Amino acid sequence: MRQEPNNIPPTDLVDRTGLPDALQVLLHDYPRAGWDADPGFDGLVRFWLDRHVMFRRLMDELQSATEAALDGETDPQRYRALVSRYGGMFVNGLHEHHKIEDVHYFPKLAAKDARIAAGFAMLDADHHALDENLSGFVKAANGILQAPAEATALKDASGAFHGQLAGFAQLLDRHLLDEEDLIVPVILRYGTADLG
Repeated sequence: MRQEPNNIPPTDLVDRTGLPDALQVLLHDYPRAGWDADPGFDGLVRFWLDRHVMFRRLMDELQSATEAALDGETDPQRYRALVSRYGGMFVNGLHEHHKIEDVHYFPKLAAKDARIAAGFAMLDADHHALDENLSGFVKAANGILQAPAEATALKDASGAFHGQLAGFAQLLDRHLLDEEDLIVPVILRYGTADLG
């Protein structure tokens, strides 16, 4: 098995089942169960986690609406409007979120503790993998928006979008969980003074 820097096993998003053990050193000191009781939780950590909640909710809304459309339980125009609105919010929000992380937060957080620095390269690689999936998401969403008016065409486009959503949601959730498990403990340990 090929080893990455610091003897961390390969960390490809598609193959990963959790944050690698070598990157959990701060998570052991700051487990999820105690995050919201920590005095450092409010402010940046709460805001950042709320963004993750928003991405998950948008994905859930899109999945539910698409399943309703496939079952013929929603008005086609209402469904298209929802895909346009929530899909746009999701894509634009995720791009902005990742850009800020890659350019601003990740370099600063990686410098705080050498034991987990390689984790930020892993998260950056996740962003590139998610961008590839995001392209498929946009293409499938546009298929719904551009589908001819007949019910069969919209159902076919909705089926393609549903398939795209299922795979993407799984990858996104894996990334968000691992990102949270890496970043929240760093912030709780070292604070946010230089992150603003």
